[in-house]
Amino acid sequence: MFSKNKNIPSLDLEQHDVLEHAQKRIRQKKRLYSHFVIFLIGSVFLVLINKILKYGADYDWFIWAITFWAFLFVIHAFNVLVTHKFMGTDWERRQRERLVAKQKKRIAEIQKEIETDFPLSNINKKEGANSNDSAQDAL
Repeated sequence: MFSKNKNIPSLDLEQHDVLEHAQKRIRQKKRLYSHFVIFLIGSVFLVLINKILKYGADYDWFIWAITFWAFLFVIHAFNVLVTHKFMGTDWERRQRERLVAKQKKRIAEIQKEIETDFPLSNINKKEGANSNDSAQDAL
């Protein structure tokens, strides 16, 4: 009951990533639905302000405001529902793996270039010769 060794279920890294991704998607969709509700309520208020309160009654400006807002909502929905499918976690993982492979290849090329320009055998010979010269100078 009071032991330190409690059986705590641990999630492996993959399960943690899946849960984190699910929570992120839930937040994205929740924001999209909230945006839609606010858009509907805001549109009604814009119409009421223009038609009932007679603010700018000579021109139906609310049409332009609602159209612009609808355009922003469509962009938001596109980003959440469509773009995420194409550029989701699998796409991110492939991009990350591709970039890491490219970096490893470049590092290998640089190492090969360094080894050809400055061979290790020449450096060791020079160091050995320098240490012999300093030993002879000490005598």
